[in-house]
Amino acid sequence: MYTTIGWLLASLLITLLLVRGAIGYAHRRGMLDQPGQRRSHRLPTPRGGGIGIVVTMLICLPGAWWSLSAEWPPSVIAALLGALLLVALAGWWDDHRSLPVLPRLAMQLLAVFGFSVVLLATGLSLWWLPLLLAAGVWSINLHNFMDGIDGLLAQQAIFVGCGLAWLAWAAAQPLLAMAAGMLAATALGFWCYNRPPARIFMGDVGSGSIGLLIFAFSAMLWWFEHALLWPALILSSAFVVDASLTLLTRMWRGRRWYTAHREHLYQWLVRRGGTHAGADTAYLAWNLLVVAPLTWLAWSHLRLALPITMIAYLAASATWLTLKRRCLRRHPHKDRHVAA
Repeated sequence: MYTTIGWLLASLLITLLLVRGAIGYAHRRGMLDQPGQRRSHRLPTPRGGGIGIVVTMLICLPGAWWSLSAEWPPSVIAALLGALLLVALAGWWDDHRSLPVLPRLAMQLLAVFGFSVVLLATGLSLWWLPLLLAAGVWSINLHNFMDGIDGLLAQQAIFVGCGLAWLAWAAAQPLLAMAAGMLAATALGFWCYNRPPARIFMGDVGSGSIGLLIFAFSAMLWWFEHALLWPALILSSAFVVDASLTLLTRMWRGRRWYTAHREHLYQWLVRRGGTHAGADTAYLAWNLLVVAPLTWLAWSHLRLALPITMIAYLAASATWLTLKRRCLRRHPHKDRHVAA
C-alpha cells in the first residue's frame, strides 16, 4: 500500500514540476496557440504541456514494475514504453513544427504494431492484430480530436485512469492498476495548469500519448480477461461517441473531415454561449451519473457486459444527437460555415 501511494504521489509531483517548466519552455520557443475561427480559446496560450505526462510515465512505470516484481513480462513493458516514446515523439515534433499526416500516421501505426505484436505473442492469436491496430490508432487520434477546450481531456484521463485502475485491481493485476492510477495522477497534475482558464495546452505530445495509454491498458485488461474489455469501453463512451459521430457526420456531408474544425459536441456547447467549465461539467456529469454505474454493472455481471455496453453507447449516441440538434437550433445559421 505504501509503495502504491508513493508512486502515485511521485507521479503527481513530477508532473506538476515538469508542466510548470513546459510553460516557460513554450514561451521561449514561441510555441503559442493563437485564437482563430476554428479554435475555442480567446488568448494566445502555450502548448506542449503534455510532455510532463509523457516523461513522468516513462520514469515511473519502469520503477513501479521493478518495485512490484510484477507478473507482466519485461517485453510487454518495454514494448509499451517504446510505443509511448514513439507516439510522444511524433506529437512533440508536431507541436514544434507541423508534421505531415502520413509520417505522423506511420509513427502511430509502428508504435501500436510493436506493442500489439508483443502483447499477442504472450499467448493470443495474431489474427487479433488488425483489430488492435485500428483500435490503437483511432484511440490516439480521437483523444487528439477531443483536446479542444480547457481541462476536458485531462479530466477524462483522470476519470478513465481511475476506472481502469479499479478494474485492474479487482482483477488482481496490481501493476496494471498502478499504471492506470499513475495515468490518472499525471493527468491531475496537468489539469492543475489546464483547468479553465488554461495556462497551457496539452498539445499533440500529450493527447496522442494519453490515447495510446488508454488503448494499451484496456488491451492488457482484455488480454487477462476478455470480458473486461466491455466495462473498459464503457469508461470512454463519451469521447468515443463524440469523436466517432462527429467524424462520420463530416464525412457524410462531404466536408474536409481531416482538417481542423469546431463541430464536436463539446465545441458546440461552448459556441452556443457556454463556458469551457460548463462543457467540462456536462461531460463529468455524464461520466459520474451514467458511465460509472454502467461500468460497475458490466463488471459485476460480466455475462451481460456486452449488452450493457451496447446500451451505454446507444444512450451516449442518443444524448449526442439530442444535444447537437439543440445546439444547432440555438446557433445562428450564418455562423455554421466556420466548421466546414
